[in-house]
Amino acid sequence: MTAHDPPIDADLLEYAYRQGAFPMAHGTDDLSVDWYAPDPRAVIPLEPQGFHIRRSLAKQIRRKPFEIRVDTQFEAVIRACAKPRPGEGGDVWLSEMLISAYVDLAKRGHAHSIEAWHDNTLVGGIYGVCFGGLFCGESMFSRAPYASQLCLVHLVSYLRHNGHTLFDVQFVNDHLVQFGVIELSRHDYEQQLANALTLDTSWNAP
Repeated sequence: MTAHDPPIDADLLEYAYRQGAFPMAHGTDDLSVDWYAPDPRAVIPLEPQGFHIRRSLAKQIRRKPFEIRVDTQFEAVIRACAKPRPGEGGDVWLSEMLISAYVDLAKRGHAHSIEAWHDNTLVGGIYGVCFGGLFCGESMFSRAPYASQLCLVHLVSYLRHNGHTLFDVQFVNDHLVQFGVIELSRHDYEQQLANALTLDTSWNAP
């Protein structure tokens, strides 16, 4: 994005995601944005046999150490995700302009947060965008052991319950491998994207 490009807003975000692209900024106050449509594309399968839950995580699911809330503090979640993580060199890929656009998208009902709370304190969460049967997981954060992972388990349950068919997580990383993440070619991803966007899904608690 250059000085002559349009500013990033909710309308542009929606258009981009429907085309299979997503933005990343260069810094908190930097107006420049790069757009990505990786090939291959990482997705988490929503079929019961596709999403993996290891034994230690299953134990935490049974313990229920957190209260899971949905869409109560979207902006707090995205701002927590925007903070540099220890050991990652201080990289920031969410600018104030992008945060504002995602918050507006959430107000329209097309961006959501799954939140882990403990003693009325936000300790983990995931946010992403949603159109039809598509959910694009953008980022997660955790301030307590298993907090973001339990949010992910809850999110997958939501997506299955509501009839979503495509859970896009952009890139494979070591953290996502344990959950059964797979890669799709651009051709296969675009086919699944087109099908997902035709679906009329809801966003209701299972």
